[in-house]
Amino acid sequence: MTHLKRPILQGLVFTVAILFASAGFSESLPAASRGQTVYVPIYSHVYGGDREQKVLLTATLSIRNTDPVHAITITGVDYYDSTGKLIRHYLRQPTTMKAMASVRYVVAESDTIGGSGASFVVMWNAVAPVRPPLIESVMIGTKMQQGISFTSRGQVIEEHTD
Repeated sequence: MTHLKRPILQGLVFTVAILFASAGFSESLPAASRGQTVYVPIYSHVYGGDREQKVLLTATLSIRNTDPVHAITITGVDYYDSTGKLIRHYLRQPTTMKAMASVRYVVAESDTIGGSGASFVVMWNAVAPVRPPLIESVMIGTKMQQGISFTSRGQVIEEHTD
């Protein structure tokens, strides 16, 4: 009888281990928020080769309202250079984004003032707790028939509680 209990016990331990492991890999929804300030890296250029040649990039800031029901309001989109100096405000007045809507802001390839360490700071809020927007940047460029593209995801630097 003992020899039958051992495989059952091993099977039970294996099942519990699989359940705990899969729970660790599943993604949960982000916590609801009424507003945030989000830092997003942007690259006007990157360096390549032994001589650190500049590869100019077009950068697109993408803001996507991921809440399927509620609108959000973008209250600020500010562009900073590599030294942290404010270059420009992209938003003159708050703009409301409907549920599941998206908006973009582009830094042209010829606009190199931001440098390789440029960034956006995006401020948003909502009247009720919502799923936070997905805020990321997409950089693309070409040089001598070679293309480069990559993304950077925004990071929350302040949670708005009011």
